Amino acid sequence: MQCYISTNLMKTQTHPDLPADVNLSLFSFRKLWAFTGPGFLMSIAYLDPGNIESDLQSGAIAGFKLLWVLLVATIIGLLLQRLAARLGVVTGMHLAEVCNRHYPTVPRIILWLMVELAIIGSDMQEVIGCAIAFNLLSVGRIPLWAGVLITIFDTFVFLFLDKYGLRKLEAFFGFLITIMALSFGYEYVRVAPDQVEVLKGMFVPYCSGCGAAQLEQAVGIVGAVIMPHNIYLHSALVKSRDINRGNKKEVKEANKYYFIESSIALFISFLINVFVVAVFAEAFYGKTNMEVGQKCNESGSPHSDLFPANNQTLEVDIYKGGVVLGCFFGPAALYIWAVGILAAGQSSTMTGTYSGQFVMEGFLNLRWSRFARVLLTRSIAILPTLLVAVFEDVQHLTGMNDFLNVLQSMQLPFALIPILTFTSLTSLMNDFANGLMWKISGGLLILGVCAINIYFVVVYVFALNNTILYVFSAILSFAYLSFILYLMWHCLIALGVSCLDFRGSVRYPPAVLVDEQPELDS
Repeated sequence: MQCYISTNLMKTQTHPDLPADVNLSLFSFRKLWAFTGPGFLMSIAYLDPGNIESDLQSGAIAGFKLLWVLLVATIIGLLLQRLAARLGVVTGMHLAEVCNRHYPTVPRIILWLMVELAIIGSDMQEVIGCAIAFNLLSVGRIPLWAGVLITIFDTFVFLFLDKYGLRKLEAFFGFLITIMALSFGYEYVRVAPDQVEVLKGMFVPYCSGCGAAQLEQAVGIVGAVIMPHNIYLHSALVKSRDINRGNKKEVKEANKYYFIESSIALFISFLINVFVVAVFAEAFYGKTNMEVGQKCNESGSPHSDLFPANNQTLEVDIYKGGVVLGCFFGPAALYIWAVGILAAGQSSTMTGTYSGQFVMEGFLNLRWSRFARVLLTRSIAILPTLLVAVFEDVQHLTGMNDFLNVLQSMQLPFALIPILTFTSLTSLMNDFANGLMWKISGGLLILGVCAINIYFVVVYVFALNNTILYVFSAILSFAYLSFILYLMWHCLIALGVSCLDFRGSVRYPPAVLVDEQPELDS
């Protein structure tokens, strides 16, 4: 029997790294190492090109003032990932499989489509990031459209890592995270931001002199950090270790070590995000287009035409970010930035691939090979990106990230509401179901995150300034909110508000422990 994550990754009956004893009285670094891997794969989603762009814009627009928002968003993300991991560990099923088992057919298909949209949107951001990195590294010799096409092939190359086992795959992603840490860490050391301001921005929850632009950026940080498909991914990745789910102590131990590992992984991702925010806060906060354009002219940069000769505040994206770093701190800063963006895009590509496979198989019971799955989603993601890269310029390509962040924000309730629903069911989670405090705090937390993201969507739509789009958005919003209310109805019943189950139509089957999964096609 083989583990669900891949046909060639590991045998679940006798995992070589898992210790045989389950003594809970002592902390064991050996046990922590055995459970290390899924959390770091999950944390890559916190470092994708969309997150990096949100970080640099936060620094350029608000300076250090929104670092505390990034910290809070990361902590919220950790708590949500804890729920996802517990679901997978306790039930032996990931979130998509549980949704398939408990929701009726039509809502289940709608939910699958919403999550697929989030995955495709994330995939597009990764394609954009990689294409821009190739363009910067080649000094423009690789055009954007060629960089987009390259991402088709590199994904399939990475899939061959499956043949060498899960631990090697996890080590490879650890290597990519190390590249990002070194790349953005170099920028941090090179720019040398004020450490007092960094700590003040991180731990003082206040934004002096902030206006609408800073508020929108704060909302954007939350939307970029908490990724809907990552909840589904993490609940599946934790199944890669063999756990005796009939042994309560062993399940408790697995939950403990997965939480510790996730905390370490997200702490590292948080530091990398802080590096990016602090670099742009120190070097470019309050700078105008004219100042930057003059500096680029003086440095002989071929990209000085990106900055109009006016006194408007500098607006940056992942492409302009590399350019301005090169203008102010030399070519090395530009190339190292591009290497970091490339590592972010490449690593996030694989997390999107795994998410897509788990979601499709869980919701539809459809067993596709990973190559066929990647070919479909990557084709859908590349087509619009390629058209923009061919017929428009880099500003339009990077501008797609704003729309894609909105798309991700809209899909967030379709991961958060189900995970709270099912981790609160005693019939499913047994003794590991959410307690009253977790139900209340989790409900308030998810309500707050969803409200923030809906605000982000409304602001984006009104900025379009198009009546037809307003009407179209109103129609979509009605359908969208109706489905969210349906999911919330199910969630409230699961949380114990039984009076809402008017006809007794909502029934949740008892838990079924799943200790093995069918093999996948290689």
